[in-house]
Amino acid sequence: MQVRVKKLNANASMPIYATDGSACFDLVACTDKAITVNPRSKENIGTGLAFEIPANHVMLVFSRSGHGFKHDMRFVNCVGVIDSDYRGEVRVGLRNDGISPYIVQPNERIAQAI
Repeated sequence: MQVRVKKLNANASMPIYATDGSACFDLVACTDKAITVNPRSKENIGTGLAFEIPANHVMLVFSRSGHGFKHDMRFVNCVGVIDSDYRGEVRVGLRNDGISPYIVQPNERIAQAI
């Protein structure tokens, strides 16, 4: 099966698998400046990418475990579901459940997808 990916922003990073054993590929923040996620708040962060998921399939987007364990950050809707008929930008909602601000850097890995 082939999944087509389109860059909506010239600065977007194509999805990559971190290791040969990775089940999910990484999605990174497509932003030209750092984004602060304050405690008890959320931010919607673009990836600059759109995907063409084949009919009768779905792409699932998850939090990165390091964000949760190290920084009390989570994906706002737990699991993102990208249906085969969605062609818009994949965006990542991050919520800060911690007590300190978290700063998302440009090109930082912010989610993983399968």
